Amino acid sequence: MTIIREIKKQVLNGTAIDKGTALLLAGQPLDELAYAADEIREYYCGNKFDICSIVNAKSGRCSEDCKFCAQSAFYNTGTASYKLLSKNEITELAKYNAGKGVLRYSIVTSGEKPTGEELDLICEIISDIKTQTSLNICASLGLLNEKQFQKLKSAGVTRIHNNLETSRGYFPEVCTTHTFDDKINSITAAKNSGLSVCSGGIMGLGESMEDRIDMALTLRDLDIHSVPLNILNPIPGTPYESNEKLSNDDVCRIAALYRFILPDASIRLAGGRGLLPDKGRKCFRSGANAAISGDMLTTAGITIDDDMNIIKDLGYIPALRDM
Repeated sequence: MTIIREIKKQVLNGTAIDKGTALLLAGQPLDELAYAADEIREYYCGNKFDICSIVNAKSGRCSEDCKFCAQSAFYNTGTASYKLLSKNEITELAKYNAGKGVLRYSIVTSGEKPTGEELDLICEIISDIKTQTSLNICASLGLLNEKQFQKLKSAGVTRIHNNLETSRGYFPEVCTTHTFDDKINSITAAKNSGLSVCSGGIMGLGESMEDRIDMALTLRDLDIHSVPLNILNPIPGTPYESNEKLSNDDVCRIAALYRFILPDASIRLAGGRGLLPDKGRKCFRSGANAAISGDMLTTAGITIDDDMNIIKDLGYIPALRDM
């Protein structure tokens, strides 16, 4: 029996793998690793595919210095800046996405967190969407506290998004205006408010494989079950504009490792998926089983119609996975 099969058997029996085992897996042949990860995905998750979309509800002028981000006020990227969109704009897009078969809709704003007035309006918008659609509403609004999360939950939010971005050890290389612990504290506040949390990171920031594994282990410790894997799209004007883009095989290997570490999670291909030549098809057979569809925050994504065809072709069924 190969190393991959031995470790797969442990995972299928409910044994969590440690960092050393994950690092060992990272060096194994990709085809066998991906196949085993897909078997783990099918065992724990079946053929359900969680598909969501996002709206860039407030863009640019961000006070944070995240080196990957086109919306940071620290960098000159030419990205559009605008205040919070109107209730009608956000609600109409939600209705359009619901009509296309999207299951979740996330309202995303730039900045450390919204003002009190902005948060009030966002809550009004969420209530409006809930009365007009059957969408599950998510929100990605920065570093909020427990009281603010409770307000969002009362308005109808079911899930909060807050990416760790990378490992604790590498985070200071990526951002200096807030800390890894700020992220952890906000995620914990959301969970204490009774909200589920979607959290992952960006691959291709210059991090090591060990950093990627460390982040996955932190997500497991936090009991996160929706994990976005973003692929860096190097934006001109940001400090990472010259970073080498990850290959399709690189991303498949990461997805497979995350499946071994987080066997029952929705491993969600997110930003940067359009850079992959097959738009993620191989990754969806390497452990990934969820996606963000449509446009991303500042870059074009893959249309919902195209994604629905990919999901169908691969034998998946669009369905919510609430955990």
